[in-house]
Amino acid sequence: MQRRSLMKAALTAATLTAFGATAAFAENPVLKIGFVGVTSGPAAAWGISNQRSMEARAAWINETGGYTIGDTTYDIEIVSFDDQKDPKRAIAGMEKMAQEGIHYVVGPNVDDGAAAVRPVAESNGIMYFPYAFPKSLYQAPASNAVLGMVANYQSGPAIYKYLMENEGVKTVAFIAANESDPLSQRDGGVEAATALGMEVVSDNVTYQVDTTDFTPVLTPVMRAQPDLLVLSGVSPANAPQLIRSARELGFQGLISTETAQDAGVLAEGAGDLANGFISVGGASTPELASPMMIEFVQRYTDMFGEYNDESNTKVYALEYILETLKVDPSAITDVDAFQTTMDTFEAPNPYMNGDAKLRYVGMTSFGQRRQVAVPLVVNVFQDGAFETLFVAEVD
Repeated sequence: MQRRSLMKAALTAATLTAFGATAAFAENPVLKIGFVGVTSGPAAAWGISNQRSMEARAAWINETGGYTIGDTTYDIEIVSFDDQKDPKRAIAGMEKMAQEGIHYVVGPNVDDGAAAVRPVAESNGIMYFPYAFPKSLYQAPASNAVLGMVANYQSGPAIYKYLMENEGVKTVAFIAANESDPLSQRDGGVEAATALGMEVVSDNVTYQVDTTDFTPVLTPVMRAQPDLLVLSGVSPANAPQLIRSARELGFQGLISTETAQDAGVLAEGAGDLANGFISVGGASTPELASPMMIEFVQRYTDMFGEYNDESNTKVYALEYILETLKVDPSAITDVDAFQTTMDTFEAPNPYMNGDAKLRYVGMTSFGQRRQVAVPLVVNVFQDGAFETLFVAEVD
């Protein structure tokens, strides 16, 4: 009987606590921010990192009283939609955001999806923050998309130059999935490598995304014996398979990509064979990380039981949206006001030590400020974890 009473009391307390939390949440009006991206399939790690970063940060904001914009303090609600890396579903997701009156959306995560949602975003007054690289999304007359990370045509040259100067790399081979995103990134990589004076020894080998045996795919590339093998636009699921196959074929050169990766997936899929693999990392290092970034990582880990280094970059989009809205509260429903603010916007960067600033960049690449300023951190995988190779900046 005593045990039943205790259980009943605990359930009653839990119910009251939940009611109290709901009541507290209801005290503030809600500001909805959307996410449309891939959270299932081979590229799921990219979108999951986005969604979890937003949810962890929103929960933190709400727990500490909300976010004040003008005279109003809001609780932040993240409305998410899994587009399954399908452009048609991405359109459906953006239409859902429009129906809910959401004007700010993070995603999509791939080129096709980001391009597909552009008409919906522009016709419904939605600013969206894709993790996709086509310059046409960010160049005039386009105005509603903001690149949420460093593009491959910005990171690729930096990686190649570093490897030329520090590792003596002279020859390079590219391999890409037979999809528009990876093929576009391959073409950009070939152009960048050639401009730097590297010899491209292979650039026409492709594979299907559902490939399970990469040995026949890689064999002709291995015959070229490149100093560097670039896995253009490779998904987190395919990367360890390609690395393992290349090493088992006897390749001893360097392997790199301009896409972000998941250390856990690499460790599980390739183990020590992935040591030395170079990829773009999250926008932080132990030296750069501020106390707020450290707390974000801890909160994210507590909330989801694990952490993805790429979230060091993905945490920024929501912060940029809210900080920009703070400058001109009318932008909550008026994206024209948001775009005007972007040209001169500047705020302290809470995730970096020192005097780093949140600001919009992209003038060199796009001719207008349609990219968030995050550090370009390049990682090397070693013994189950990422280590920082070098850090750079993008204008």
